[in-house]
Amino acid sequence: MPDVIMPRLSDTMEEGVVVAWLKQVGDKISRGDILAEIETDKALMELEAYEDGVLEQILFEPGSRVPIGNTIALIGDGTGSATAVPNPAAESVADTASDHVAPSSGPGAPSDPIEAAENVSSDTVTRKKSSPLARKIARELDVDLATVTGTGPGGRITRQDVESAYRTIESTPAAPPVASTSPAGDYDEIPLSTIQQVSAKRLTESKQQAPHIYLTSAIDVTDLLAFRAEINRTLEQAGKTKVSVNDLLVKAVATTLRTDPAVNVSVADDKLLRHRGIHLGIAVATPAGLLVPVIRDADRKSISEIASETRDKAERARDRKLRADEMSGGTFTISNLGMFGIEQFTAVINPPESAILAVGAAKDELRLDNSQVVTRSILRVTLSADHRAIDGATAARFLQQLTELLEHPLRIIT
Repeated sequence: MPDVIMPRLSDTMEEGVVVAWLKQVGDKISRGDILAEIETDKALMELEAYEDGVLEQILFEPGSRVPIGNTIALIGDGTGSATAVPNPAAESVADTASDHVAPSSGPGAPSDPIEAAENVSSDTVTRKKSSPLARKIARELDVDLATVTGTGPGGRITRQDVESAYRTIESTPAAPPVASTSPAGDYDEIPLSTIQQVSAKRLTESKQQAPHIYLTSAIDVTDLLAFRAEINRTLEQAGKTKVSVNDLLVKAVATTLRTDPAVNVSVADDKLLRHRGIHLGIAVATPAGLLVPVIRDADRKSISEIASETRDKAERARDRKLRADEMSGGTFTISNLGMFGIEQFTAVINPPESAILAVGAAKDELRLDNSQVVTRSILRVTLSADHRAIDGATAARFLQQLTELLEHPLRIIT
């Protein structure tokens, strides 16, 4: 029977984290059963079984990072005869390891070639066996695995062993301090989540590869806010979801892109791709990092539909329940920090898109109106654009058209 491998669950995924096993060794498995929860660079995903059988081995414990294509579990007929198919990328490492270590058998034995190789030191064959999660915890707690006694099968060091050793170290009186030229770090180390790691990599690449240009417009949204209040009164009477300023912005941006699609583009090598569909990404802050759910065909949807879909996807994004396809295929992104009182900022383009709109908070400002000083609500938006695909005039025209819509809000729905 085929091995259970770490699948590619998103277009940018290079590795996944085993969050939890929902089945245990010895359990009968039916096709379609959910075996485990996998954390990708975008969401928590369920790993489904594609064969009937018995779960004979779990090769990676919860917390383990595993490259896509690597075997993470074995399903067999219950006799214990299932064996992993070697990963070609790790064959040379495994061959070196086999020269020094005889493979162990039984539950908990490291069947993955990479793990077997990791259990062999280049200068000694006495390195202790340990689970991937135990090694991760040991690094975080600064525990030397050579000092830890393993209680797992064959003396394998488990997470509990590492944590027990750490508690022992913490309870042991500290030795007198030794003079050092480097002061001790007064900080806590917090590992980056998978989402944060991938975001850091992709956005760094975006800044390095895409020459950003920035244009800011100050938009009078006094009438837009009044328009929203009127819409919400009507929606409340009908028992429907109210709309936010961001929902109106999404609709306005989609309408502008439909009228002038020159900003709805991306760069592909020596080509410019002008997208037919208008699929807007909405940046959402979550405890694990920034996620960008996509509202597909936003130009064809009503403001109420946009409001309902945005709330649903934002809530599921925070709960890590979005599917990968709900966060891919965007052609333009909106990032709104107005709810935090931020008046103006610039955002990094979300590749492979060529533009992102940063939205601040609407603030009351004094303006002249027919020689009269009046108070108006002013909203500042900043467009970050990839200068390879969008020149300054094109970006300025987009903001000019968007401003016209927002300052005359009836045009948004006509």
